[in-house]
Amino acid sequence: EVQLVESGGGLVQPGGSLRLSCAASGFTFSSSAMRWVRQAPGKGLEWVSTIWSGTGSTNYADSVKGRFTISRDNAKNTLYLQMSRLKPEDTAVYYCNHPSTGTKGQGTQVTVSS
Repeated sequence: EVQLVESGGGLVQPGGSLRLSCAASGFTFSSSAMRWVRQAPGKGLEWVSTIWSGTGSTNYADSVKGRFTISRDNAKNTLYLQMSRLKPEDTAVYYCNHPSTGTKGQGTQVTVSS
């Protein structure tokens, strides 16, 4: 069974930084593309970033490009999202997602507010 557990969210001031983590189990993490998605209050799911297996190449939504960095540690079966220069519009519940199965975790809340 695919399981994803996110952590690292919290309240941060505009311009601040946070690092999200996602612990994965139940599948071959190193062979899997992984994504971060988010859902802002009252809105639908928004894709944030993808990291591919093998080369580890990455893609980002225009809204976060240059501010967020996705990475992975295959030895620890863990996905990360380093978020910098956070803006109020980044406020959302952030989920890691396993595209092959559509599974996502329970999410972690990120609130950017002064």
